[in-house]
Amino acid sequence: MTLSFLATLAAVGFGSGFVDAIAGGGGLVTLPALALAGLDPVAAVATNKLASTFGSGSATLSFWRAGKIESGMAPSALAALGGAALGALALPWAPSAFLARALPVVLVAVALYFALAPRLGEIQKPARLSVRGFAATLAPAIGFYDGVFGPGAGAFYMAALVVLCGFGLTRAMAGARFANFGSNVGSLAVYALSGHIVVAAGLAMGAGAFLGARVGANAALRAGARLVRPLIVTMSCAMALKLMTAPGGLLSLAWRFAGGG
Repeated sequence: MTLSFLATLAAVGFGSGFVDAIAGGGGLVTLPALALAGLDPVAAVATNKLASTFGSGSATLSFWRAGKIESGMAPSALAALGGAALGALALPWAPSAFLARALPVVLVAVALYFALAPRLGEIQKPARLSVRGFAATLAPAIGFYDGVFGPGAGAFYMAALVVLCGFGLTRAMAGARFANFGSNVGSLAVYALSGHIVVAAGLAMGAGAFLGARVGANAALRAGARLVRPLIVTMSCAMALKLMTAPGGLLSLAWRFAGGG
């Protein structure tokens, strides 16, 4: 890879890191860029995990320094790490086709909740699930999903923290980034042992993601729900559309059954 192309990957990583720090979904731009670099699908996913680990780590550090991540979230991050490692190991047996068709429905539901829920902002609500309960149940489950498939994991962490744990948006965003960092590290460890990571591309994109995530986290801390809420809705819908229009997705299947191809 030439220096100019590595610089391009770094720029893509910056944009991805910015979006990921707030709402997730950065893989919408990084995975196509890695495919253009000539990486096969497995190498692209593995290399993207290296880059996104830099980004989620940077965002976590920014939120931690701002006092938005409490130590009680550490068990959730560790549980997500373990779940993601198991998910990455289970990847060869994962029902990827089913996930690709079912997940758009879940992502649209997440988008509708954040778009329509009244008074959704920094207000803390009564918790239906404790942080310890989240660490014991949903954190490893979403982490497992992140290791197996990935798209929307950040939005799922955040939605669970808002809806079930009663977090305000900024607190949920920070906690989601911490859990997402854990699941990125867990799956990255498995991918690294498999030898599928293209290190030069991953480091270039990771450097950009590190800087972009820092800028994104600081922007979210300043703007709060005014930035976070619309970006979550936009990225959740974009991920749903991406999955539905991919080969084997709901829209492509509907087109085929309708006689369009």
